[in-house]
Amino acid sequence: MDNTSTHLEKNYKVDDAGGKTHSVIAVCLGTGGVAAGGNYVFQKFEEEVKRLNLDITLGKRVCKTSKTGCRGLCSKDVLVDITIPGAKPLTYEKVTAAMVSEIVEQHLVKNTPIEKWLAKEDYHKFYDSQYRLVLGNCGVIDPEDIEAYIYRGGYEALKKVLKSMKPEEVIQEIKKSGLRGRGGGGFPTGEKWASGAKYSADEKFIVCNADEGDPGAFMDRSLMEGDPHAVLEGMIIGGYAIKATSGYIYIRAEYPLAVKRLHIAIEQAHERGFLGENILNSGYSLTIFVKEGAGAFVCGESTALQYSIEGKRGMPRTRPPQSVEAGLWDKPTVLNNVETFGNVPIILTRGADWYSKLGTEKSKGTKIFSLTGRIKNPGLIEVPMGATIRQIVFDMGGGIPKKKKFKAVQIGGPSGGCLPESLLDTPIDYESLLGLGAMMGSGSFVVVDETTCMVDMARFFMTFCASESCGKCPPCRIGTTLMLEILTRITMGEGEEKDIEVLEQMSDEMKVMSLCGLGQSAPNPVKSTLRYFKDEYLSHIRDKVCPTSTCVALHKYEVTSEKCVKCQACIRNCPVKAISGSAAETAVIDKGKCIKCNLCYEKCNFMAIK
Repeated sequence: MDNTSTHLEKNYKVDDAGGKTHSVIAVCLGTGGVAAGGNYVFQKFEEEVKRLNLDITLGKRVCKTSKTGCRGLCSKDVLVDITIPGAKPLTYEKVTAAMVSEIVEQHLVKNTPIEKWLAKEDYHKFYDSQYRLVLGNCGVIDPEDIEAYIYRGGYEALKKVLKSMKPEEVIQEIKKSGLRGRGGGGFPTGEKWASGAKYSADEKFIVCNADEGDPGAFMDRSLMEGDPHAVLEGMIIGGYAIKATSGYIYIRAEYPLAVKRLHIAIEQAHERGFLGENILNSGYSLTIFVKEGAGAFVCGESTALQYSIEGKRGMPRTRPPQSVEAGLWDKPTVLNNVETFGNVPIILTRGADWYSKLGTEKSKGTKIFSLTGRIKNPGLIEVPMGATIRQIVFDMGGGIPKKKKFKAVQIGGPSGGCLPESLLDTPIDYESLLGLGAMMGSGSFVVVDETTCMVDMARFFMTFCASESCGKCPPCRIGTTLMLEILTRITMGEGEEKDIEVLEQMSDEMKVMSLCGLGQSAPNPVKSTLRYFKDEYLSHIRDKVCPTSTCVALHKYEVTSEKCVKCQACIRNCPVKAISGSAAETAVIDKGKCIKCNLCYEKCNFMAIK
């Protein structure tokens, strides 16, 4: 299995001037690493290496300080890898600038690692349980250095394609691999390319959908930040296969680091002849542009995205014609997402036969997920298709913190479904998830524990979908609004039993009648929670009780006389004077005046308020 240690051991590089093998200090400078102070840590390492003359090229000590992209386990940032030739690569976690001097002097100078700061068992289990294929370079190479990418085999697939393969042979290899689109729908990539290739025009476009809009999703962002050349190489190969004349990467402007590194990668690729006119003297030419979007969720839909590139309002259109026939500026256009393109160089390098052995019968390869929520080790993971929910939650994720019980996982973003504990052993592939009322989506994986109200969770995601609806089609515009109103009433204790039937009916109608994927899939969280957690809906409606005490409107505060010591702390802190009592009698809460601010509960030191 490919793991981080194996990748690090292959990252030695020979210095041409001195003929010496470098030691490498690799600092995680993905968005998570930067937010944790990575730039200061990196700067301090550079200062220390220079101060101790570890950067000399003619002596025995040659040390290189390297930036890397996201390693995945962002909760442990700033992560720093120390790789010394002949020794096992080691990782330090939660590194600060104040720790750097000691790390350099003890580890690099004296070859004595500082055990107390090294990554712990949960860090290694997080990585060793994965299969880092598309993420193989992330956290290992400098994403702003094309030489680092080339050293790891980058652009070899492009060379192979341009020198020895015809466009139709490339498409056939992608078909044979079984690669399916990683943007959510899972449409076979080879078939899409074949459809795009059959149309002739004076202009054709290859487009990368990097508009990652799911709450809690950061798969595409991390890949672009950590290995931008892999995305470019996949796009160039795809462009050659369909005979595209231009390419666009549509990325949300909220990803400034990814945007920066994509621009650097494009410039470097032009300088080295991998982009532009007559690429590698093959006769094929392609220019790729970066288009920054304003952050509308609906622009993740392919036709809305293309309208946005054209400078129009991002709204979906009816089909046919499909984009492969009439897309950007009514020209043939093939669109795939970031992760899909990241798979392409691997397939062309290692072969479709090798790739098709990974995963399941109908879902080949690996899948990247952003693991978030009530989980001990949130972060970015990559697993073979067919891995189970249990493996992700308890092997890579480390289980549920604070000794809480696993309750559900929401897979597929705001349009995904919520699956309960009874389905922990479900294999993650396209067909299995769809059959259970969920979807692969782009890869967000949100874990919730026993303290989460599933009705409130459905309301949260419907709030997002309603606000992000473009409003073009009534089923989505009106449907999401009405469903949100019903869910809100239920969480307020004002629901009726007939609301459940209405929610189910509206879910079915929206799925059939909505214009695009946003409206068609928006009801999924509602349908899945009704399917697996209907008892919680009934508790809210019949008993006016939220089983998890999440829904504030359903809170009822009472003072237990056996625990009340008559200290009057609750009376003094109640902002609306809803509590009465004295030093001689138990406090009483007037439920008509109570605004459920929770202050009395927080201020009582004797647990007398329940």
